[in-house]
Amino acid sequence: MKIIAVIPARYEASRFPGKLMQMLGDKTVITTTYKNVVETGLFDEVFVATDSGIIYDEIINNGGKAVMTGQHETGSDRIAEAVQNIDCDIVINVQGDEPFLKLEPLKQLIEVFKEDDNQEISLASLKIKLNEKEEVENPNNVKVITDNNGFALYFSRSVIPYHRETSYNVEYFKHIGVYAFRKHALIQFSKLEMKPLEISEKIECIRYLEYGMKIKMIETNFIGVGIDTPEDLEKARNLI
Repeated sequence: MKIIAVIPARYEASRFPGKLMQMLGDKTVITTTYKNVVETGLFDEVFVATDSGIIYDEIINNGGKAVMTGQHETGSDRIAEAVQNIDCDIVINVQGDEPFLKLEPLKQLIEVFKEDDNQEISLASLKIKLNEKEEVENPNNVKVITDNNGFALYFSRSVIPYHRETSYNVEYFKHIGVYAFRKHALIQFSKLEMKPLEISEKIECIRYLEYGMKIKMIETNFIGVGIDTPEDLEKARNLI
């Protein structure tokens, strides 16, 4: 299989505009993410897909690969435009604001497709267990619930599942915004109309579920820092 990685990058993030151009040590957030993905050595090609000339120039001037796209509502739509004429089988979407992703979780996502002999999986993604009540209740943390085979049932910014039966110890999982797509599923996704659940939650992978596609969730122990707020940026700087 030919496997590529694409990092969608939008400058005008609603909660933290310009976050990808903030400095982490001696590099910007987006350049840090790009270089970390390249250094895994897992991909035939890595590039940033953006509608921002500022981000495009940042990557090119630092020796990376970037492509300009139109404006899109979701990162998956942006990636679909970027890869439609590229010969590849699997596309890994790494969020530009997740700069500390490591090699092992990416390898786990790739293995999903190597083991999927019937090609029933449209995409795979990561989840990590949440242990703190504050983290579970934070709407910036997208929660995911799965069936017994690890396929996603739903994603939400709300607390899911609702813990009504307090005598039972329920587990909560955060969705980490790293996706691995079959290329044809990604292209199909970009042609589908947004439905009410995706619009309400502002979670793009819900679109797959609303149209009956299968999302395989892989549990990971990787703890990174997704940069959604200025406070997250300070956590990332402390980590560096």
